[in-house]
Amino acid sequence: MTTRIHNPDTPADLELRRVLDRMGCFVMVSGAGSGKTTSLVKAMAHVAKQRRAELLKSGRQIACITYTEVAEHELVRDLGNDPLCHVSTIHSFLWQLIRPFQTDIRRWAVRRNQEKLDELQQKQAGFGSRVQAKTREATRREIEECEQLQSIIPGVPKFTYETGRDYRLGILGHDDILRMVPTLIRERPLLCRVISQKYPYFFFDESQDTDDGVVDAMKEVSRQASEQGRSFCLGFFGDPMQKIYTAGKGSIDLLDGWVKIEKTENFRCPTRVLATINRIRYDGDRLQQTVGPRMRDGTEMPQEQGTSCIIILPLSEDRETSAGHVRTYLAAKNADPLWSKDDPEADLRVLVIEHAMAARRLGFDKLYDVFNRGSESAKASFREGKNWVLTPFQSLLLPLADAVRNGRPYEVMSLLRSHSPALDPKSFRQTPNVVELLSKLKAAVQQLEKLLAVNGTTTIGEVLRFAHDGRLIRLDARIARVLELPDDSKEAAQNEVAADGAGAADAAIQDDPIEEVLLNCLGCPASQLWGYREYIEDRSVYSTQQGIKGAEFQRVLVVLDDEESNHFLFSYDKLFGISPPSDTDRRNQAEGKETVVERTRRLFYVCCSRALKGLAVVCYTSQPDVLKKKVIESGLFPTDCIFDAGEIQT
Repeated sequence: MTTRIHNPDTPADLELRRVLDRMGCFVMVSGAGSGKTTSLVKAMAHVAKQRRAELLKSGRQIACITYTEVAEHELVRDLGNDPLCHVSTIHSFLWQLIRPFQTDIRRWAVRRNQEKLDELQQKQAGFGSRVQAKTREATRREIEECEQLQSIIPGVPKFTYETGRDYRLGILGHDDILRMVPTLIRERPLLCRVISQKYPYFFFDESQDTDDGVVDAMKEVSRQASEQGRSFCLGFFGDPMQKIYTAGKGSIDLLDGWVKIEKTENFRCPTRVLATINRIRYDGDRLQQTVGPRMRDGTEMPQEQGTSCIIILPLSEDRETSAGHVRTYLAAKNADPLWSKDDPEADLRVLVIEHAMAARRLGFDKLYDVFNRGSESAKASFREGKNWVLTPFQSLLLPLADAVRNGRPYEVMSLLRSHSPALDPKSFRQTPNVVELLSKLKAAVQQLEKLLAVNGTTTIGEVLRFAHDGRLIRLDARIARVLELPDDSKEAAQNEVAADGAGAADAAIQDDPIEEVLLNCLGCPASQLWGYREYIEDRSVYSTQQGIKGAEFQRVLVVLDDEESNHFLFSYDKLFGISPPSDTDRRNQAEGKETVVERTRRLFYVCCSRALKGLAVVCYTSQPDVLKKKVIESGLFPTDCIFDAGEIQT
């Protein structure tokens, strides 16, 4: 187990322990840096210690649902791989729960497909004269597909769960799991009973980001357990102020008898940063945090003041030039040269509002634009670094070029053995001249390194074709088809896809919705893949503001730039009062719905609360003087910590 188990108890931890001992339900609200994960781990460890023999004897476990696989692995490690503690992501848990109920899955799929069919037919009936022929034809094809599926789905022998949906092949996707299982939990008392009996303690990590339907379904499990006299402890650990995804539940409403526990310490931020985030939060839920003791080797360390400032710049400023000026200024102002360094020692992160802004700065903007115009799944897989179109580069071609460039011959051979069809054992045994083969591969690898030059103009398609012709890699069948490679290459690629369990290549080839994205991608400069690789592997100083929740850095530079951003969900100008609310904003506020200002405040809070030592906010605005006045009035930063363009350039 990690040291989290042995961290000193806070008042919130002690209160939670009392609730756990009587198996009460609760919601713990933990502000940024408060040690939410520590409280969760300590809670599970406490239950495991108190009820181990009883739970093991009855074959029951303590369940914890978390948001990502990374968080799952971290919790498992913190708990010492205790078999009594079942930790998983929400998708994984829901699928394991529902997988045995294939008849229910099949019925739900028929119902869901019918709902989609009804929506499409209603859409088609409402088409006016201005609807383009392309849209009409696409809708007609979708309707035809749904009509066919209605007769196919009942005959699907078994459903499985993968990333993408294909009911024809019995494959459910991520969205299906989140739609289906909560619905079936609410409709089937048997599922409620299965959950409460198997997992008498059921905890949610990052509850603010948990899907509405899942929260409501688990409340139904709790309600039915109570009615039937079964003890069931349902607990939510989270922070509504850190809800930055639109699908998240946010605040968890308390049911009768539930307890709300607030954990108000902040063990992360120095005092000046804490003052800033407390002021941001005050206009939200008004929870105010106090400085928690920082411990090192069992000794409490003196509290640090740290630094917190805002730099207000006009929109006319060149972003790249001004960014350099800002970092140089911060290094001098704070007597901290690491503000101007990009190496890991600096532990600096520059937070931008969206991936496009990072893409422009790292030089993969054309590649980003291609995928950003694609489907939602194409966008998501690109942002996560998991899009199959780019897999050849991530798994082989970039690492191969990098190994050649930096003189790592053993790594070159290892990569080729894993990926080159020429070195496939069966093919290699049949090679008449091994020396000639290896010589050709060596020449191909050296040429590949030149084609993938950092400032090169070779396109992605040209590199893929070269890699295929040089027998460096066997391509996915879909890529092979678009590149018009020989039939034997397609067949080999299809066999590889099938062998990897990636799905039926034949079905993927026939009407692939990502084909247009693939075609556009092949025309992008391959050199852009280096910046993309640096970004997705977290090697650059840039991150999106939404992508760093849960992380912490010594130095944080938050860039606020509504003009450069295309993100309509957030507006820093509206948050600071520079721009007036829109009619939609007023309507949402009147109806009690979430507003742009509320979303932006939460995002701003998350960004600023990442700083362990220094925080700097850079805001580009059309009205610098007005913004400065607004910031002074808000009290976000002391007046001597508000700077402008003239100050940073002197």
